[in-house]
Amino acid sequence: MTPGKVTVHTRINGEEVTFLCEPRQSLLEVLRMELGFTGAKECCNNGNCGACSVLLDGVLVNSCLVLAVEAEGKSILTVEGIAPAEGLHLLQQKFLEHAALQCGICTPGFIVSAYALLQRNPRPSEQEVRRWMAGNLCRCTGYDKIIAAVLDAAACLREKASGEVRVP
Repeated sequence: MTPGKVTVHTRINGEEVTFLCEPRQSLLEVLRMELGFTGAKECCNNGNCGACSVLLDGVLVNSCLVLAVEAEGKSILTVEGIAPAEGLHLLQQKFLEHAALQCGICTPGFIVSAYALLQRNPRPSEQEVRRWMAGNLCRCTGYDKIIAAVLDAAACLREKASGEVRVP
């Protein structure tokens, strides 16, 4: 054991991971700098922008506000864990199709937030999507394309799950 450091055992994107960190280090710092999960972005570093969003035991959190030691025994899902090995998750594809991204800084946080919403509610209304995404800030795209991408992804995921056929 390294003096002053704590050993943390966790699961990240389905894989068992053990890492050392200082008790004061944020989960965001460890994910990016120690473990190479650079999808979560460091922007405001005070929980206001949502660019660092991850799921911690299924709960949407700003990883800049969570201490890495709090991940002990928990499961973390980052944007890297959402995409299947062979390509993009449907949600990511819909962001591309709807041009719901520009600079890309906020995009991982929006994707993780939308993923969490659709896990919780596969049939969100536009108002519910807007409320759910309120914790994420974008300075480039405006929000309409992001909301449209999430609603389209929700419809496609429901269709896929039920075998429905969507009429354009």
